[in-house]
Amino acid sequence: MTAPLVLEDVALSGAKPATITLTVPPHRAIAVVGEAATGLDQLAPIILGLRRPASGRALVFGEEVGAMGRRAALAFRRRVGYVPEGDGLLQNLSLEDNIALPLQFAGDLSPRELHGRLRVVRAAFRLTNAGGLRPADADDEQRRRAAFARALVFDPSLVILAQPFDGIGTRAASELLDLARGGETVDGPRRTVFVTSQALAERLRARIEDHYRIVGGTLRPES
Repeated sequence: MTAPLVLEDVALSGAKPATITLTVPPHRAIAVVGEAATGLDQLAPIILGLRRPASGRALVFGEEVGAMGRRAALAFRRRVGYVPEGDGLLQNLSLEDNIALPLQFAGDLSPRELHGRLRVVRAAFRLTNAGGLRPADADDEQRRRAAFARALVFDPSLVILAQPFDGIGTRAASELLDLARGGETVDGPRRTVFVTSQALAERLRARIEDHYRIVGGTLRPES
């Protein structure tokens, strides 16, 4: 079985640059923690082909997204749920319209099916009464819930979360992490989850199978 994510000597640039080598198997939640100076914020964009590493490569389901043409890369990224640092919501759209964007781009849902899907997603992410808000009018937790809902609306098998819990409480963060995991199988979470963060609360660490920290320019496992 092809690993959902493989990082081969991916070089990050920063005041304390690091080189990352890691294979992420299916049905695991994995966290990579490090200082901002290591260039950790570059890792998620590199994985999705939004940024080129100084050297090395990232393979998603065996494919290097950064080496694809623009149209092919856009289509491929729909297979991956992505919550970027800072949430990445479009400010001129409501929270609900932000969530709907991936469904609209897919173009294979009727208006009735789209609205039905959105109704279910709003309820699952506790946004039933907040869907009409613009991001500027929503609080940090509502925006983060909308960002997760948008990332998971296609039920991807791989989810990339960059600094995903900034600005929200541990209880809400734990709930969103469980939604990202997508339920449990005998092998672990139904989805593969890859988290980058400068720090994680203990309650969140308990819901992540494998932990790594960038130390001295390399990736080391943590107990």
